[in-house]
Amino acid sequence: MNEIQKYIAAHEPKMMDDLFSLIRIPSISALPEHHDDMLACAERWAQLLLEAGVDEALVMPSQGNPVVFAQKIVDPDAKTVLIYAHYDVMPAEPLELWKSEPFEPEIRDGHIWARGADDDKGQSFIQVKAFEYLVKNGLLKNNVKFIFEGEEEIGSPSLEAFCEEHKESLKADVILVSDTSMLGAELPSLTTGLRGLAYWEIEVTGPNRDLHSGHFGGAVANPINVLCQIISKVTDADGRITVPGFYDDVEEVPQAEREMIAHIPFDEKKYKEAIGVKELFGEKGYSTLERNSCRPSFDVCGIWGGYTGEGSKTVLPSKAYAKVSCRLVPHQDHHKISQMFADYILSIAPDTVQVKVTPMHGGQGYVCPISLPAYQAAEKGFEIAFGKKPLAVRRGGSIPIISTFEQVLGIKTVLMGFGLESNAIHSPNENCSLEIFRKGIEAVIEFHQEYARR
Repeated sequence: MNEIQKYIAAHEPKMMDDLFSLIRIPSISALPEHHDDMLACAERWAQLLLEAGVDEALVMPSQGNPVVFAQKIVDPDAKTVLIYAHYDVMPAEPLELWKSEPFEPEIRDGHIWARGADDDKGQSFIQVKAFEYLVKNGLLKNNVKFIFEGEEEIGSPSLEAFCEEHKESLKADVILVSDTSMLGAELPSLTTGLRGLAYWEIEVTGPNRDLHSGHFGGAVANPINVLCQIISKVTDADGRITVPGFYDDVEEVPQAEREMIAHIPFDEKKYKEAIGVKELFGEKGYSTLERNSCRPSFDVCGIWGGYTGEGSKTVLPSKAYAKVSCRLVPHQDHHKISQMFADYILSIAPDTVQVKVTPMHGGQGYVCPISLPAYQAAEKGFEIAFGKKPLAVRRGGSIPIISTFEQVLGIKTVLMGFGLESNAIHSPNENCSLEIFRKGIEAVIEFHQEYARR
């Protein structure tokens, strides 16, 4: 055991107590009844950051949930690392699928099981404990700032305005984020790109009231039928999105990067077995790993209308609804795509119904150059902690605020995430491996020391 590992082992019981105190607060941003929990979680984070060694920790108001800001300035002339995380979590439902209480963390089989164990309380805790080690051992050479928000799971609607208002306080050389995943426990990786997002709700209205399907069926257009027809036209048989101009700003994946992706260990058979499907589908001409990381996509996230209760009711509904989204790639502007999509849907809607398209939220994609000194420091940290150099990969998810940081603060972000697909974030039985938790702390400690030398 090296000195870092000895420290982690000696302090792990206290670490778990502190982490569990955060997890037990059901800070669910999507549900208004948890408003008080958001404040309680922010205040607990401020307390823990002070204990970790920051000079100050403030719970600051925003247009929505409070933001936690903390900092430790060791040298005004030194480089500054801004650490971003979020303290809000997804709802825990369906509760019946959990093997233990979602907000009562348990350690089983070498994992922490709870909502937020990974996303993002567990991962942000890695950052704070690494910082604490550096402070307590007199090893911190960089200035460190923290910004923890409580609205990431609902699209960070208040954070851009907060950043605009507090630009001076948030000045830094690089942003460090642990809110992404690795390819595998034995396959460490650093995320170099994220897809953007555009999200809409579609409302289709037919008759002015629900109708008897026997009296009106076949004579009046059914809004659900029409909605399904409209949605079916958004993609073609080759998995390409049919919206005119959609691909105008899509940058083709360079051949060198495609070759690198092709060499990533990936078992398609196991991938299909893990999610319970016989065959995969996506844009023709691209591999599965390219499709879910480097190419745009379209999905129906929810669809409803008519009678869905027990038994049967022969009704032709007045309205039908769908929530749909596109994952976007770098250079695709989500504002432009949002308008383009809405225009297209309205253009293909028949006169038998009225269609309304409401944009919800969105965000830009992001790419981190591997030549960035902070990226290389993170790479070194991973190599020391995990015993092998991490792969540079793009991921299919979206963290809209990352591109906002670049636009508003002018700072690049290094995505130093320690999650695994098996951690089941956003799902029942979310968990975090204790082994990776420990290695994560070591990797972040090494990042700070390496970055200070660059």
